[in-house]
Amino acid sequence: MLYYSTNGKASKADLQKAVVKGLAEDRGLYMPEMIHQLPKAFFEDMPKMKFQDIAFNVASAFFGDDVDLDALQDLVYDTLQFPCPIVKVKDNIYSLELFHGPTLAFKDVGARFMARLLQYFLRKGSVGCCDTATHKTVNVLVATSGDTGSAVANGFLGVEGIHVYVLYPKGKVSPIQECQFTTLGKNITAIEVDGVFDDCQALVKSAFMDAELNEHMMLTSANSINVARFLPQAFYYFNAVAQIIAQGQKPEDIVICVPSGNFGNICAALFGHQMGMPVKRFIAANNANDIFYNYLQTGQYNPKPSKQTLANAMDVGDPSNFARIINLYSENGKLTPEETHKRITSLISGTTYSDEQIKETMRQCYKETGYILDPHGACGYQALVESLKPGEVGVFCETAHPAKFKEKVDDILGIDVAIPERLAAFMKGQKQSVPMTKEFADFKAYLLKQ
Repeated sequence: MLYYSTNGKASKADLQKAVVKGLAEDRGLYMPEMIHQLPKAFFEDMPKMKFQDIAFNVASAFFGDDVDLDALQDLVYDTLQFPCPIVKVKDNIYSLELFHGPTLAFKDVGARFMARLLQYFLRKGSVGCCDTATHKTVNVLVATSGDTGSAVANGFLGVEGIHVYVLYPKGKVSPIQECQFTTLGKNITAIEVDGVFDDCQALVKSAFMDAELNEHMMLTSANSINVARFLPQAFYYFNAVAQIIAQGQKPEDIVICVPSGNFGNICAALFGHQMGMPVKRFIAANNANDIFYNYLQTGQYNPKPSKQTLANAMDVGDPSNFARIINLYSENGKLTPEETHKRITSLISGTTYSDEQIKETMRQCYKETGYILDPHGACGYQALVESLKPGEVGVFCETAHPAKFKEKVDDILGIDVAIPERLAAFMKGQKQSVPMTKEFADFKAYLLKQ
């Protein structure tokens, strides 16, 4: 399988190069040249299959041309050592609980998969595009608005031959999120940027494009801009659909709602849909950062500085994966912007919620059902409450354990959310971080010293 750039000016890459480089030379995002359709027999058997077996079939369609199938099966089974169950919250609304992994967030799946895939390439003695005799270490740069940093840091912790630099906006992630990647040490370095998430993401992208830095060290990204990070997130959507069908629901009635920030998660779901996953429609739920919502209404994409909200992991003003969505539905630029917009809006709708609306949703859901939503899941839940049609069944992503936002959740609901033992262990560690301005020259100077 070859991968091309969304900007269309870089040469095509194999999987190894796409994973190791992260971003194409023209600053575009890599897209698979072909999306394989899964056979009808797979979907007929899916409701009776184990999560790992479902995921292996999906992974084979994505990566089977480039990774030995026995190794890929081991990789998938090693990645999915934790469940992603659906839980009935209310009437015809289910929560897809994606917080049962090591850091209690949905990004654990993609981060762990990518770490193991990079390790696979390193053990083969090759990382595709790069000279391992010159560069002995793969350096992973990751910008985080919350959960990505902790998932990537823990997914790569202790992996030989890989060093991770986590860039995060100072004062704009929750205390528990912060301690999950600033207390680890070893091969994990936390960089505290005096700015917002978009500044962190800009530093990472600029580093990839800097010739001097790339000569000095081997760089890749573990943000959802990396195909190995976002594509495996499709696994749990197939599994959720299988669980819903197994309960007697018709696939043509299923609506999936994804709280969205950088749009890697919903992008993975859309790739799954292109592979044949039976879903009626999708909803992208935004907080006050309503760039994609406005695109759906107007057909115009106008990025702007991100706003700080209760749902901080979705505080993104210029979502990277928008380029993949446009590319996917324009058939790599073959359709006009108007035709592309029409295709997107026929499948995807959007919502946007203020902090006050998020708080009210959390209170109402807890009062009516006893289910504790985190601020991100609240956006997904409310979108389904407002938009489900008769006969439809809605599944929203509860992307992180509410204890990761304990101060906010406790204050909003007037309760004392129990902190799982795994989170409590992180909180006992000592913060280790490197202060950094948002200027690329400063970040580059720091990396050149490493």
